[in-house]
Amino acid sequence: MSSGAWELVFMLVILKIPIVYLGLVVWYAIRAEPEPGVDPSEYSTWRPWRKPDRPRREGPHGTRDGAGVQRGRRDDARRARVAP
Repeated sequence: MSSGAWELVFMLVILKIPIVYLGLVVWYAIRAEPEPGVDPSEYSTWRPWRKPDRPRREGPHGTRDGAGVQRGRRDDARRARVAP
């Protein structure tokens, strides 16, 4: 057989084995019946792990007070215009 034919056989047959296996596992899991005598409330509630929140970045693009400096200047200018 030429190399092109072997590549075709590999793609059409060998790479389908994991897909067939996955299909059989899913089929078996769907058909499986729950174990008798097992109380579902005995199991703990599973929650996915969550990364802790990171502190805010310091620096010119993420100071701890947020945009308070720019907002403060804008508010001061607005108050100066509105004040009698």
